[in-house]
Amino acid sequence: MSAEFLKGQPTLNTERVLNDRYEIAELIGRGGMADVYLGRDIRLGRAVAIKVLRPDLARDPLFQSRFRREAQAVAGLNHAAIVSVYDTGDQESPNSSPDDVRLPFIVMEYVPGRTLRDLVKAREITTEMAVDYILGVLSALEYSHRSGIVHRDIKPANVMVTADGGVKVMDFGIARAMADSAATMTQTQAVIGTAQYLSPEQARGETVDARSDLYSAACLLFEMLAGRPPFIGDSPVSVAYQHVRETPPKASSFNPEIPAALDSVLERGLSKDRRDRYQDAHAFRDALLAVRSGVPAADPTPATGATEALAVSAPARPAVDVTPIEDEPRTRAMARVLAGGPLTTPANDKNDGGVPEALAIGATGDRDPEQKARRRAWITTLFIVLILLLGAGSVLAFNLMNPQEEAPVTAVLPNVQSKSQTDALNLIMDAGFGPPTIEQQYSDTVKSGLAIGTEPQGGTELPLEENVILLISQGPSSVTIPDNLTGMTEPEARDTLRSLNLQGGTTAEANSPTVPAGRVLSTSPAAGGAVPVGSSVNLVLSTGNVTVPDLIGATLENARAILADPVYQLPVTVNEVENPTVAPGTVTAQSVPGGMDVEQGSTISLTVAKAPAEPTEEPEPSPSASPSPTESEKAEKKDD
Repeated sequence: MSAEFLKGQPTLNTERVLNDRYEIAELIGRGGMADVYLGRDIRLGRAVAIKVLRPDLARDPLFQSRFRREAQAVAGLNHAAIVSVYDTGDQESPNSSPDDVRLPFIVMEYVPGRTLRDLVKAREITTEMAVDYILGVLSALEYSHRSGIVHRDIKPANVMVTADGGVKVMDFGIARAMADSAATMTQTQAVIGTAQYLSPEQARGETVDARSDLYSAACLLFEMLAGRPPFIGDSPVSVAYQHVRETPPKASSFNPEIPAALDSVLERGLSKDRRDRYQDAHAFRDALLAVRSGVPAADPTPATGATEALAVSAPARPAVDVTPIEDEPRTRAMARVLAGGPLTTPANDKNDGGVPEALAIGATGDRDPEQKARRRAWITTLFIVLILLLGAGSVLAFNLMNPQEEAPVTAVLPNVQSKSQTDALNLIMDAGFGPPTIEQQYSDTVKSGLAIGTEPQGGTELPLEENVILLISQGPSSVTIPDNLTGMTEPEARDTLRSLNLQGGTTAEANSPTVPAGRVLSTSPAAGGAVPVGSSVNLVLSTGNVTVPDLIGATLENARAILADPVYQLPVTVNEVENPTVAPGTVTAQSVPGGMDVEQGSTISLTVAKAPAEPTEEPEPSPSASPSPTESEKAEKKDD
């Protein structure tokens, strides 16, 4: 990109301007569902990044919903480590027809720099840099989690590193609110997220929360430190299995410069059970800051093994004797109470064994009635407490052996009949249900592309985990081939057939005096015929040529009529030549031989015989008259 563009110079291309405001320049990134272009805000004169949903995915309502959710998720996040969203909208694709869908786009903050994926591949990340980068990512996650948003796709390609070493987290395309019970790993049997950075609960298809992002962040830190992800496999399924079952290797086994304390932090961050991980991004950041400063991190609920590793560098403390001090008389007295023996006796009444006489077997003595009553009440209370504890233990054991399933959360399935596919999907998902399964059905009453209804029927109260089937109309089961295909180009004709749920079949060519070359001349079956939906319609395209008929021997009048016929429509010029052997008015030659093809409207020159001219009789020359003799000649004659 030229410096003039970034400085806001007037390089406007009106064919590449969105909403009359955002000029699109070159492609700077390509993702799974969108392309990212460098752009310029004409109104404010600043560089922006424009993310446009790919045209081949724009027809899918699920991708439209994910794209819309990304804009909604990031629009409410204002943090230095999160790419800002400035605007959103949709635009017609170039050379699109009125029936084509509009392409949604998001206008974002332009961040010049490189992704962590590029830096990892180039091996340009040191241990200190890796810790700094992950601290920035955790700062962004702490803010987004506090706002109720789980990213669900933390990976090196979604983290930009700026020129000054800061980080920017981007691509919230599959982010979900933590309150959304449908925020699981799978969506219509497709994995949401990237396999190398999936948390175990995402791989199992369970509900995700903030700790799932922290697991992905730990995978990201591992890759920056070790130069590879913690798990590598031949397929995403094998990698997901390792996330669930396998113990990750130590990062120091790939990079000896990694200290043991960082290994311990990673061990906790990559715990299979989310309860054993850091419970929030703040705790994760504190642990990394403690490792960087060489001070053990204080954690009220440390994970097994992590605390020991972090405490290696801590100074040793003197051992403290914590042996309980036993109250001998009280212990023995309690033993006798449980045995049913007497409790009290005068302090000076002892036997040889040092035990008060009143406590000796068979001993008798005076007892205080009030003290006796208190003892009975105490014993009664003790037995009641024991009975209650045994009962509570029995109930707890029964519940553990026979777990009761929690009542499912339910909601009313909305009525989506006659809604567009996108609107129907959004209504169902906004009600709390997961993405429905889409099935196409023919309908003579509901227009193609609109919702027929759902299974179960709309208005029914269902558990949110219930699988909902969205029925979309394909229109009538039979279609009439339109007669307006004639004269269309082949792509236009195929698009028209596709919009009618028909398929463009084979292509043939034929001559035509009127239809331009490359345009549809006719169809098979012919226009006006009814065919089943999904049928193939073959196209006959014009060559733009006309086959010249053989006119030799025909009369000039018939030759003119033939060439003027709609089948040929060829203009004529006539050249008459005397021919004593052919009847006058007969065509004896033509400029283009019969059977040859010529372009439409070509002029054909005909040679036509005409009778030779009759010879004209010339008059015989009359004898020349002798001149009359003059008078002198007469006189001389007389003299003779």
